[in-house]
Amino acid sequence: MTGVPDLGDGAARPAGSRPNRVAEEIREVLATELPRLKDPRIGFVTITGAKASPDLRHAWVYYTTLGSEAERRGTAAGLRSATAHLRAVVGREVRLKFLPELHFEEDATMERSERIDELLRQLHEEEER
Repeated sequence: MTGVPDLGDGAARPAGSRPNRVAEEIREVLATELPRLKDPRIGFVTITGAKASPDLRHAWVYYTTLGSEAERRGTAAGLRSATAHLRAVVGREVRLKFLPELHFEEDATMERSERIDELLRQLHEEEER
């Protein structure tokens, strides 16, 4: 067994490929819809990724935003309040049997990479002394 299921149509597909495709569709739809929102709390937001559960009932949407901590909290609150509207937009654009619950999470990858860069700079400075 190769770990790649045969779906009966002769085409082998990697396990989890449908959740990945659905997550990418959701990411694209939301990236298009977010700039249209009128909520002043939502600042400049970039959708960095999405992940769908295997049963497609939940989707986690990862985003980054600019601004102070207070502005980022405002963006998170704005996204939470717009979730029902965004979910309805996803329902119109993506054909699914069940409409997934959307969960927005701030993507901390940039902050982590900046912290790692800072630590590396400090190490190099200490080595030079």
